Amino acid sequence: MSPRLDASHTHQATSTSPPEHLNPIEQDSEGDVLAGLPDIPPFEEVGAVDARALSKTLFARLESLEEGTHEYSYVRNTLVELNLALVKFAASRFRSRSEPMEDIIQVGTIGLIKAIDRFELSRGVEFPTFAMPTIVGEIKRFFRDTSWSVRVPRRLQELRLDLAKAGDELAQKLDRAPTVAELAERLGLSKEEVVEGMAASNAYTASSLDAQPEEDDSEGALADRIGYEDHGLEGIEYVESLKPLIAELPSRDRQILSLRFVAGMTQSEIGDELGISQMHVSRLLSRTLVRLRKGLTVEE
Repeated sequence: MSPRLDASHTHQATSTSPPEHLNPIEQDSEGDVLAGLPDIPPFEEVGAVDARALSKTLFARLESLEEGTHEYSYVRNTLVELNLALVKFAASRFRSRSEPMEDIIQVGTIGLIKAIDRFELSRGVEFPTFAMPTIVGEIKRFFRDTSWSVRVPRRLQELRLDLAKAGDELAQKLDRAPTVAELAERLGLSKEEVVEGMAASNAYTASSLDAQPEEDDSEGALADRIGYEDHGLEGIEYVESLKPLIAELPSRDRQILSLRFVAGMTQSEIGDELGISQMHVSRLLSRTLVRLRKGLTVEE
């Protein structure tokens, strides 16, 4: 859906196309709106230098007018017309995108209007320098909000639209959500193709782990509500570090470690298994643990 430039974005209307027989400066039915300003030629004939000079004059006049008045709107709309070349220049950087250039220019114009509303002559910055980041930012935001989060084949992008349309139609007819089989029959596709299209739909938007649930903000962010703390992960680093150290141990020491910490046998049971005393097992086990501890300390 094409974005529309309306009052919600601009506070005032931005349609400033004057009748062909009148110069913008001459069309004030309420008096001398722009008295004292130089005549403005047709906008398509205004060069970059002229536009900058006229813009400075108009910004100075805008600061002296009350917002919401006819005079304020007229000067503001004239500034929009004078600086549309900035929007077209910014939009040209995105000509390779699939969206119509008309839509990109319209979105960029919203950025231009925001820049006009925020601009202050006292900052000592040229308006084009100030406005361009806002215009480009508005265009990028448009692409971010209307583009796929993950690139998928065009076939699946079109299938998503077909599934959405068929799903809405069937839901109204059946008074319930349609099944995969019903969608497949409606679109003349296999169930596998429908499932593939439904999976591709998940790539259209990406949810932030910091996003709050719409239904209840008290539940916290998504990251706080999924997964759990696995305390077993705490020892993974040590296990991985111990592997090469254990591999260097004599076979009997490795066997004692395995019987004690894997099989969970007591020292007496290990002694019976190996045919040695419990005290001998204790000494061997202590010596092995000291060796491993030193090995970890050296690695750290």
